[in-house]
Amino acid sequence: MKKKIVIFISGKGTNALNIINQFRDSDKISVTKVYSNNKNSSFFKSQNDLKIDTSYFSNEQLSFSVFEELKIINPDLIVLAGFLKKIPNIYIDYFKNKIINIHPSILPSYGGKGMFGSKIHNEVIENNEIETGITIHYVSDQYDSGEIIFQKKISIQENDTPKSIEEKIHILEYEYYPKVIQSILIK
Repeated sequence: MKKKIVIFISGKGTNALNIINQFRDSDKISVTKVYSNNKNSSFFKSQNDLKIDTSYFSNEQLSFSVFEELKIINPDLIVLAGFLKKIPNIYIDYFKNKIINIHPSILPSYGGKGMFGSKIHNEVIENNEIETGITIHYVSDQYDSGEIIFQKKISIQENDTPKSIEEKIHILEYEYYPKVIQSILIK
């Protein structure tokens, strides 16, 4: 039986699209549903071609109707791909070690509430860091503090800008997030 993934997004959904494309022809893993709390996400424009079940939800629905729906779907893995709301503790307790997130820095550096996207890359440049990267981790009851599954570092060049770092980080995310998802689900 195929392993089921549910993806949560708040932004454009480019990581979600990448994951869907990676597993489109898989006989082992399928993306069952994508949830977004951003009804203006450009993901919704592309999802018609993908034939993936998607739902927009309000933040109030996260703890109630979305949670009840997820219990019925019973995914093997819940994948946060640029999802910016804190996951309620009822999820963490019910779906123990089944929720993962990708973060655009080497945690624990540049993690925590409010640390996402260009905010991180701006600080990395301001602090004259020599490297940055991605962290894939299990979700816990604290922002960006769950058990680390995978990290990949890249060097920061003298001419790097927050924008160029963001582009390099996206390349890492697109390459490694599907691989880590597969390694978790297919032992």
